[in-house]
Amino acid sequence: MASQRLRPRKSPTQQRAVKTRERILDAAARVFAEHGYAAGTTNRIAEAAGHSIGSLYQYFPNKDAILAELVTAHARDGIASIVRQLRDGLPDGLEERLRLFVRAAIDNHRDDPALHRVLFEEAPRPPELLDMLRRAEEQAIDTVAGMLSADPAVRVADTAMAARLVVNAIESLVHRFFAHGAADDIDRFENEVVAMLTGYLTCAGTGDAGTAS
Repeated sequence: MASQRLRPRKSPTQQRAVKTRERILDAAARVFAEHGYAAGTTNRIAEAAGHSIGSLYQYFPNKDAILAELVTAHARDGIASIVRQLRDGLPDGLEERLRLFVRAAIDNHRDDPALHRVLFEEAPRPPELLDMLRRAEEQAIDTVAGMLSADPAVRVADTAMAARLVVNAIESLVHRFFAHGAADDIDRFENEVVAMLTGYLTCAGTGDAGTAS
């Protein structure tokens, strides 16, 4: 269980209270994106939300609890996006299938890179969130492993490890790009990541050394 410090104080049920909580979270996202973690104080968040600091503390005990809530919501949105795309079915070709995963990761990062840096480089991560992220990662790896095993264009010998590398590489590369890249280079970045992964997966002899006995 997460520590009490990172727990919201209450989950409102009345519509007015729900909207107040949403305004606080929206204001926190703006404040953290503009000022960063250290300067993103609860006073600033309350002022940006148009509420008193006392109202904020009715819902969250501190800014770390707000950050943890923002990280959790962001992660859930990203997972839901992947699930929706998988439900609609995968494209036919390997390159376009890889592009689907790369683009989903890009879409999950592109809205507010400054906020994303705070969320994933500075925010606390409760155990429940870490468990959710691990489950989502393993589900993505299993999906990609099945996709690679069934694709005759794939030449890697160890598709299970290749799937893990693909999922981890996409997440890491996309995160670093949005932390340091230029917004007008997104299409170039997407194309190069897809080309890199396609080349790795279709290269004859890839992984042979690691499977030899």
